[in-house]
Amino acid sequence: MECTYVDEKEKYDPAGFRDAVLQGLNKAGTDLEAVSKFLDTAGSKLDYRRYGETLFDILIAGGLLVPGGSIAQDGDKPCKTNACVFEAPEDMDSMHNYEQVFIKLMRRYKYLEKMFEDEMKKVLMFIKGFSELERIKLARMTALWISNGSVPPTVLLVLINEHLVKDSLALDFLMEVFVTWKHEKGLASLMTALKRGGIESRLMEFVPLNKRTEEHFRAAFEEKGLADIVKLHKAQASQEAKRDLQLQLEEQLSEGRAIKDVVSDVKESAAKNNIAEHEVVALVWSTVMSQVEWNKKEELVAEQALKHLKQYTPLFEAFTTTARSELALMLKIQEFCYGNMNFMKAFQKIILLFYKTDVLSEEVILKWYKEGHSVKGKMHFLDQMKKFIEWLQNAEEESESGEDDD
Repeated sequence: MECTYVDEKEKYDPAGFRDAVLQGLNKAGTDLEAVSKFLDTAGSKLDYRRYGETLFDILIAGGLLVPGGSIAQDGDKPCKTNACVFEAPEDMDSMHNYEQVFIKLMRRYKYLEKMFEDEMKKVLMFIKGFSELERIKLARMTALWISNGSVPPTVLLVLINEHLVKDSLALDFLMEVFVTWKHEKGLASLMTALKRGGIESRLMEFVPLNKRTEEHFRAAFEEKGLADIVKLHKAQASQEAKRDLQLQLEEQLSEGRAIKDVVSDVKESAAKNNIAEHEVVALVWSTVMSQVEWNKKEELVAEQALKHLKQYTPLFEAFTTTARSELALMLKIQEFCYGNMNFMKAFQKIILLFYKTDVLSEEVILKWYKEGHSVKGKMHFLDQMKKFIEWLQNAEEESESGEDDD
């Protein structure tokens, strides 16, 4: 059936606009240079500003899309062209050729860029109405469009819709985008886009509710060669779990809950979320130190800190059962004192308090001194600790000497 163009400028007429575009595209055929040339010149005659969405419907699907994703018909036949993404071969060379059609068009008519973002949000909602091969082509083109900046990564978030998620359509589409992106632009570029679009924290939402487990997530992504996405997801989940744990800890400390109850709750949360002890003790330090409005006078702040920390030594002791955790705590103390100038002289006093209350062992303190310290304020803190270290070493030698005498 031949589609005819009716020029009715006064009335909103997407079908008339469609017919004019189809006529030009069908003349150009599969010659994409001719397609680009037609689109370039037609923009001065046809109202792209008014019908931008219709134009993109045609270039992606071949015709005017109706709700659900099918092509609008004239009579009993769809009115469409073969010069579109859905009719292109799915190999990446062909995809790149079509990418250039869109790039040239939007470079020539800049106002189409915003319309294209809106178009993509709409088209992605229709993927259930497309064939599997059409979805693959669209996913590959979406990877190219996002990576070249034609649309932002946030367009992918529209896939988090119940009717797309439940049948794994959203997840399959997302993974095809990721696989294409990784192959075309590399992993680092993909990771950056996921963070920029706020997608890294929402990856699990693309998984059907009845399969929303870490095991299924890992298996699905690793099968597609996307193990790095699993690592990113784990890191993001871990960060969220740590934030939640810190909020829980802040709340309990501000309420004045018994230390033994706090320890019990924190251990339970840490075990549930696989947060290692050395990470927990770092959170404990940050939280405990944020509970106080510190004195501005350097000569008074050390005394204030010791008084404050003394009441929490059982809490620190509960999460320094390994040398790694003890060293992690020492490094946090060093970084804190370095970052808060009034605490620069308090470092040795805090370490001594934790040594006397069995939070820190002499072995770890000596290890910190010899090789485990941070470079932040290194010479200042090593010098401050020198006498204490000498005392520890002498005490160790006397102890060994006493054992020999026995």
